[in-house]
Amino acid sequence: MARYIGPVCKLCRREGLKLYLKGERCYSEKCAQTRRPYPPGQHGQGRIKLSEYAVRLREKQKVRRVYGVLERQFRGYFQEASRRKGRTGEEMLALLERRLDSAVYRLGFAASRSESRQLVMHGHVKVNGKRLDIPSYVVRLGDKIELTENARKFKFVQAAVAGADKRPTASWLDADRANFMGTVKTGPVREDLNEPEIKEQLIVEYYSR
Repeated sequence: MARYIGPVCKLCRREGLKLYLKGERCYSEKCAQTRRPYPPGQHGQGRIKLSEYAVRLREKQKVRRVYGVLERQFRGYFQEASRRKGRTGEEMLALLERRLDSAVYRLGFAASRSESRQLVMHGHVKVNGKRLDIPSYVVRLGDKIELTENARKFKFVQAAVAGADKRPTASWLDADRANFMGTVKTGPVREDLNEPEIKEQLIVEYYSR
């Protein structure tokens, strides 16, 4: 499966805000965006005036990087959202949020979406009692998500659960962190999806140009 394997802190600096891609590091003084709040490269500290197209492009890239999906897959989510009733931008965010790796992250079992993706891909997550290793699986109402017995002993999982209160919670999920379990009780709520601040209408305008 294709994925980005470069330095993720540069992605935050390129977008000019924290994307919370490194877990606990993003909340510490070691965060690269806090230490060097300008784009990477020799021209990073120069004045850059973005065009209207560039503003929309940057918003699309920001959301794509937050959820860790590549362009072809991200465009697929947009096209699926455009076929649904309701606002296209909000439907697209709901689809991204309902990915299994994102749900595991929102439940607090991983400090970042990359960690949760690793858990899923290595077969450490069960949905309704069955192991699933597909990060893009879309969870549905009533699905029960839990970690395997081995995964519950991982140090990074235990650290993530211990620090889960630092990260935003998802009201659409019912988390039982003591037992490493969670349930999908409703659809994603738009108010929960603002880390970082997302302007989904700009993405709709980018693909509709």
